[in-house]
Amino acid sequence: MNTTEQILVVILAAALAVLLILAIAGMVYLIKLIKTLQVIVSKAEHLVENAEEVSNMVRQTVGRVSLVRFVQSVVEMVRNKSK
Repeated sequence: MNTTEQILVVILAAALAVLLILAIAGMVYLIKLIKTLQVIVSKAEHLVENAEEVSNMVRQTVGRVSLVRFVQSVVEMVRNKSK
């Protein structure tokens, strides 16, 4: 090999090493990002479950309140008619 070929081999080897290091760093960053996204998704799922529980509780409470109001209005109507 002459000097020109040796210089090209050294340049290509250095470029390959730099690209390999950048690829490894990028993969590490990507793995960290995926783990962070998994935590966020887990928290979002928990939040949605809590929201569903709250909406079910409100739905049940509104149903009970409606029933109580209905009974109360019937009692008032009976009282008013008896007077």
